[in-house]
Amino acid sequence: MRTKPSDAKLTGLFLDMLAAEQGAGPNTLDAYRRDLTDFSEFLGRVGHSFADAETQNLRDYLADLDARGFKSTSVARRLSAMRHLYRFLLNERIRAEDPAAILSGPKRGRGLPKVLSIADVDRMLRRAKELSEAQDASPSKRLRALRLYCLLEVLYATGLRVSELVALPRSAAKRDARMIVVRGKGNKERLVPLNEASRQAMADYLAATEAAKTEKKKDSLAASKWLFPSFGESGHLTRQHFARDLKELAVASGLQARLVSPHVLRHAFASHLLHNGADLRIVQTLLGHTDISTTQIYTHVVEERLKSLVRDLHPLAEK
Repeated sequence: MRTKPSDAKLTGLFLDMLAAEQGAGPNTLDAYRRDLTDFSEFLGRVGHSFADAETQNLRDYLADLDARGFKSTSVARRLSAMRHLYRFLLNERIRAEDPAAILSGPKRGRGLPKVLSIADVDRMLRRAKELSEAQDASPSKRLRALRLYCLLEVLYATGLRVSELVALPRSAAKRDARMIVVRGKGNKERLVPLNEASRQAMADYLAATEAAKTEKKKDSLAASKWLFPSFGESGHLTRQHFARDLKELAVASGLQARLVSPHVLRHAFASHLLHNGADLRIVQTLLGHTDISTTQIYTHVVEERLKSLVRDLHPLAEK
């Protein structure tokens, strides 16, 4: 009798496919691995595995997630992982049927993204600039302040994903560069324009790293291929480190830390562009969204702007 492949082996094959055929990055693969590991553990407790689970087993798992207090968005993500897994197993002829095909996910409204106002972003930029110019700061503290100011200026100028931002190459900071090449999801490249403020912030930050070459440790960082180098395993600043620094800056700017994150600033970039008249397709390109439906979460901004235009400009509008 043919032995059924283990869940661990099937998960490995599935993740290999995602990486090879869809260009899934480490964060995406880790998320799938965590979700499928939890699913596998549940099936093991009821005497099943990926290879022989039935639709009712999948329904029971979704009910178990709900009983454990998972939000509808998290349940929907787990269901998506199962659907992708069983579609893969069906295509590979490891299974003859797809037990996830007839499942329906939890009803969920798509929440609007948290967005900072233009005034809020200006406050953070001003505070970051002040810290980077503090005359009484030590060289190392000033270098960190310049790095944070540079990160903030580039993020708000480009709307990059935080993973794209922290992994920018040193070559992105060329003084005459009007555009940078960004390698995003699926290893796809896109061109993103820079404004004068972000270019100047990068130039000031790089000048400070060059000045720090006299210290042996910092010399190795200054020679790094990354724009924001680190001694960690990745060689560049981590997303978590930047997020912590950003929250500290938010508090120093008089904002609530819980309202500020790198992703919230990405939302601010998109929302502020649309509010000022940018085309949704252009914003889609700048954000690196493959599907316009992903960008349409910002249509509430466009709708509000259209309402205000009609209210202010229509000849029959009430004065």
